[in-house]
Amino acid sequence: MDDAVDDVVRSAAGGAVGAPPSTTRDVELVLVSYRSAHQIRELLAGFDEDLPVVVVDNAQNSDGVREVVESRPNGRYVDSGGGKGFARAANMGARSSTHEFLVFGNPDSRPTAEHLAPLLDDVAGDPLCAASAATMVGTDGRVELGVGGWEPTVRRALVHSTGLHKVLPRAGLYARPRPGERIRVDWTTGACMAVRRSTFLELGGFDEAFYVYNEDMAYGRAARAAGMHEKLRTDVLVPHAAGGSGAPSLEMLRLRGAAMSRYLARDHGPAGHRLLTTALAAGYAVRAAQRTATRQRDLASQHWAYVKGVTTGRASVAGRVVIDGPERGRAPIR
Repeated sequence: MDDAVDDVVRSAAGGAVGAPPSTTRDVELVLVSYRSAHQIRELLAGFDEDLPVVVVDNAQNSDGVREVVESRPNGRYVDSGGGKGFARAANMGARSSTHEFLVFGNPDSRPTAEHLAPLLDDVAGDPLCAASAATMVGTDGRVELGVGGWEPTVRRALVHSTGLHKVLPRAGLYARPRPGERIRVDWTTGACMAVRRSTFLELGGFDEAFYVYNEDMAYGRAARAAGMHEKLRTDVLVPHAAGGSGAPSLEMLRLRGAAMSRYLARDHGPAGHRLLTTALAAGYAVRAAQRTATRQRDLASQHWAYVKGVTTGRASVAGRVVIDGPERGRAPIR
C-alpha cells in the first residue's frame, strides 16, 4: 500500500498516520439516498475528502446527489434505477464495492471517523461478529428506541404494542439502552453499522423481500442461524435526525407494520404469524383509541396506520405498492 492510500485508510478509520495497525482499515461508506443530497453533503463534510464512499440513489439524481458524490476523489455514484427501497439499494452498494469493510449509514446520521473506528475494530477482531453498530441519538439528545432489539415473541409484541416497554425496557421488541449500558441484542440498526464485506455477502446481505424496515432484524436472524452475533456499541453515540428523508410519516408507519407482518410470516410460521400480528394490532388499536379519546388525532392516525399495515401486510410508497401481503415459505428457525 503506498503512502497516499495508507493515509486515506487510516483517516477513514479515525486514526492518524503512524497509528497502530488495529486502526488501519480498508473501508467504504455505503449510503442509500432518496432525494437526500442536502443530508449527504452535510454528512460527508464531517469526513476527510478522501474517504471512499458509495451512494446508491433511489431517485435517479432528481436532487443533484450525483454531483455531490462525484466531487469527492473516492466517491462512487450508483443509480439504482429508482424506487428500489433500502435493502436492495444497500446490497447494490455492497456488491459493487472492492473494500474489505463497509459501514452502512443513513443520510441523516452524523457519524465521524472517531465513531467508525471502534465499530470497525469489532468486526475486524472477531470473526463471529456479523456487525457492530453505533447507538443513535435523536435531536432531543435521547437514545432512540430501536437502535437494536430482540426476536419477536407474543409477550414481547404485547409489551411493545401496549407501551409497557417504557417501564420494562428489555421486555419489548426494541431496545433503548442507556449510554454505556451493557446489553445483548438479537439485531442492530443499519443506521450506522460496520460489517466485513465478505461476511455480509455470505449471509445474503439485507433481505430484499423488505423494501424498508425489518431488513436489519432479518440480517440479525441470518447471523444467529450461522452461529454469529451482532454487537451494539452503547459507548458510541451518533447524532441522528430520524425521519430526515423518505416518505410521509403515515405512509411509512403503515409500511413499518406491513414489513413486520412479512417478517413474521416468513420466519415464524402461519400460527406464529397470526398470534404475533394480532398482539401487535390489538395493542396499537388500544393506543389509537386512547389517543382519539384525548383528541390527539395525529397520534391516533399514526397508530391506526400501523394497525392497517400489520393486519393487511400491504403498503405503498408514493402510490406504488411495495409490500403486497405476507410472504411465506420459510420454516421458522428454532
